[in-house]
Amino acid sequence: MKNYITLDEAINEELKKHPELKEAYQEELLINAISRMVIEMRRKAHLTQMELAQRAETSQSVIARLEGGKDSRMPSLGLLTRIASAAHAKLKINFEMEEANRASHRA
Repeated sequence: MKNYITLDEAINEELKKHPELKEAYQEELLINAISRMVIEMRRKAHLTQMELAQRAETSQSVIARLEGGKDSRMPSLGLLTRIASAAHAKLKINFEMEEANRASHRA
């Protein structure tokens, strides 16, 4: 029998206690995911932050903030589209159903 909980379990417990935090938590996860995806895409395109910024018609500091994942602002679709285009990539957006919702819709 385990006498510990995982980080995901702890987070889910807190979100159940404070449902108003769920949207902010989801937004934070999304900002972090975007950060990782931009870094990976830029590296695969063999571009520096400056090169990507110039091609996307933005500044290097915008790319750095975006890649840092520390900016609380959600990047616009326009910016993300320009960044993708600048790296000869395609921007795709999708929704994923939460496990609890999947199970309830099957019943």
